[in-house]
Formats: sequence, structure tokens, C-alpha cells
Amino acid sequence: MKRLTPYLCGWLILLFSSLASADLTIQITKGSDQAIPIAVVPFAEQDGTLPEDIADIVSNDLARSGQFDPLARSALVATPHTSDQVYYRDWRAVDSNYVVVGQVTPQGNDYRIQFELMDVYGEKRMLGEAVTVSANQLRAGAHYVSDKVFEAITGVRGAFSTRIAYVTAQGAGDDRQFALHVADADGHNGQQILGSDDPIMSPAWSPDGKKLAYVSFESGNSAIYVQNLATGQRVQLTSFSGINGAPAWSPDGRRLAMSLSKDGQPEIYVMDIGSRGLQRLTNNDSIDTEPSWAPDGQSLVFTSDRSGGPQLYRYNLGSGQSERLTFTGNYNSRGRFSPDGKTLFMIHRGNDGFHVARQDLDTNRLTILSDSRWDESPSVAPNGSMVIFATQQGNRGVLSVVSADGNASYRLPSAQGDVREPAWSPFMN
Repeated sequence: MKRLTPYLCGWLILLFSSLASADLTIQITKGSDQAIPIAVVPFAEQDGTLPEDIADIVSNDLARSGQFDPLARSALVATPHTSDQVYYRDWRAVDSNYVVVGQVTPQGNDYRIQFELMDVYGEKRMLGEAVTVSANQLRAGAHYVSDKVFEAITGVRGAFSTRIAYVTAQGAGDDRQFALHVADADGHNGQQILGSDDPIMSPAWSPDGKKLAYVSFESGNSAIYVQNLATGQRVQLTSFSGINGAPAWSPDGRRLAMSLSKDGQPEIYVMDIGSRGLQRLTNNDSIDTEPSWAPDGQSLVFTSDRSGGPQLYRYNLGSGQSERLTFTGNYNSRGRFSPDGKTLFMIHRGNDGFHVARQDLDTNRLTILSDSRWDESPSVAPNGSMVIFATQQGNRGVLSVVSADGNASYRLPSAQGDVREPAWSPFMN
């Protein structure tokens, strides 16, 4: 039996308890016709007074992935809590491919979550595990169950226990307020980590998930900061004249790519965080911005207008050469690699607006994923299964998520005004 290590959102509880926090809500906008039917049976509880419904959280996690179609509770043919109570013929009758059962029992001040996964048509137990959590970690425990179930069936590590960062803006004119938040991947447990009268932009997670780099205008000009989420300590890395923007961590966490205009036009630079040494990568008369590292750390993708309009280029650190990657359409920007480095996600302008798209780097085939019109700032889940981005809903900015195949999507609106600049964390443990 495992004990879940303190969920990393604990970074913020004491430090920022006095700051505003609010959850994002989930609105599923499109499901996949190819989603796998699965039954997540309500977990048995000793006294029925748990503050969280574990099975409901697991069911919602799996539904959001776009790869699963959980049965409604009204469609459940039985409510077993252990594998020996599961009769496969009953679940075949409702076309459920898998069944998840479990129970939650108190253990002192903690809770033991025991869960099992059954393959209905294979008539076998695929997974059985128990995890111990504290009372305020019940949602984290549920996400852990979701991750294990997702991986057991798909072979891909689940990303339900990860986090997102995002920026909110409220008010208008001189009264406009900005804030940087982090939350669970499902929008819950939101915490504000920075508030400002001036814009905040481009949050980026360090590879270990312990720090955020971002751009703040609090000094009157753009500047890049790095903030430790556990201690709240932050340092200012750049304060050059002109643009200081688009920070991006290298995979080893030792360097930060960025766009600076201190020598004229915006160009791509890389800073060694330890020494603060700065290396200029690009050097031309175009605007070069929005760098993002390849997973192997040997190259970066960036946006440049050197061909007459925004397109994506790859800079090879070994050769010092840049090559153009995108040729479909006259606008492609904000490139982000998939975790395996085989796919590039981006913002593509089509005939009806700006959309999230993906491009296969072997075939160069480009596929539009989103059906909204004003999309920006895509960020890829660490398992590559989903992409979070900002878009418009009415006259408000909201976050939206689309599956990597484009077959499923959901939105994460906030009651806190406009929501922008999302960033998906790495795996947290």
C-alpha cells in the first residue's frame, strides 16, 4: 500500500491563504465517438460523510480525457465495491468495457483508498492498489486513481495529478487588476500567487514543477521573474530596455530561452540561470519570439516573420542554423512540441479565425483541432494527450482544452473575469 506524498499544491497553503482563490469550472463541449465505455462505481464509505466523492472525481477525470465515456450512475447495473462482487455478464449487458470499484476507510486522521480495475470482456482484474491520503488530499487521491486507471488501459501515463498556471484580469482602464494563479488540472484548488496593477504574461513551469517564470510589467517595463512556489521567493532575471518576454525553461532546468529587443529587433536569447550568462541565438532584421525547447534540449522552435508573416522555425543549437517548419497558411505561431518531439502544436490562422492545430513533423501534415475562432497560447499536457489554450466565450476570455486528436474538448471558465496565458505543468512526482 502506498502513501501519497504531500500534493505539491501544499506549496501555497500557508503562503497565500490571505490571497483570493477560486476554482475554474468545467463545461464539456465535445465528446469523442470513439471513447471507451467504462463504469466507475461509487466507492464504499464507512460513514458516508466524506467531503469528496472519489468515484465522481475519477469519472470526471476520465471523461475529460476524451478517451473514456463513463456510464451515468443511473445506468449502473450494480454497486460492487470489490472485484469478487463484479459479475462480468451484467456489465457486458450495458456495454461497459471496464469497471472501477473501490472503498474508502478511515485510518486515524487519514483515509485509505482501495481501488480495482476489471476488464469486462477479458474477465480479469487488471489493477488493484491502495493509497493513503490525509483528509485534505482526497481530491489528490482521486486523481491518483484516475492516473493509474488511465495508464493501465491506454499504456500512457495519466496527467490528472498535474497542475495548470494561468493569468486573470478584472476591471477596466486604470482599475484593471491582474493575477497569476495555479490550480489542479481540473481547475480545482485554485490559488493566487501574485497580484498586480500591471500586466502579467507568459507563465512557464520549471521542469521539476517547483518554480514559475513569467513576465511582469510592475516596474514600468517588461521584466522576466522566476518565483519559487514553495517559499514565494522570486528573483528578477532581466530588466533590459525594450522587450523582455516569452521565457521558456530548458528540459534540464538550467537555462531559460527568451525574446529580448535590447539590441534592436526582438531576437531569441538563452540565459544560463546560474551564471546569468546570456547567449544570442538569432540575428536578423525580423521579429523572433516565442521560443520553446524540443524535449531533447538540442533545438528550439520559435516564431519569426522573416518570411513575411509569422511562421515557425527550428533553431539547432549544435549547428547554429535555423530551418522553417510551417508552410501551410500565412500565419502559424506559438509552437509547442509534443513530449515525444514528433508533433508540433501551434496557433494557425484559417479562413474563419485562429485555431489550435498540430503538425506531424515527419509528414508536415497540419490538422486543425479546435472549433473556436480566437485561440491563443497553447500548452501541452506532459503526456501529450491534451492541449490547453485561451479563447473567447462571448466577451470574456476563458481556458479551453482539446484532445490531441481533436475529438474531445472542454472549457474552464472562471468567475474572476478574463482568463488567459495557460501553462500546463510537468508531472509533479
